[in-house]
Amino acid sequence: MGSFSIWHWLIVLVVVLLIFGTKKLRNIGSDLGGAVKGFKEGMAGIDDEHAKLDSKETGHTLEGEVKEKSKS
Repeated sequence: MGSFSIWHWLIVLVVVLLIFGTKKLRNIGSDLGGAVKGFKEGMAGIDDEHAKLDSKETGHTLEGEVKEKSKS
């Protein structure tokens, strides 16, 4: 009762295909793939920026003061 058999999953797949259609599912898959690819490229760009900053500013410390926000 806790796990589904292969027949349950096949019925779910058929229902999803009937509701959305293969073209819509293909578009959703390609959009999701593009989003993942863009995210990976963005993360690689951030890592490159950090590497450049670390190599330029080695040994420097940034100091600051934290102030509380006043309630208006």
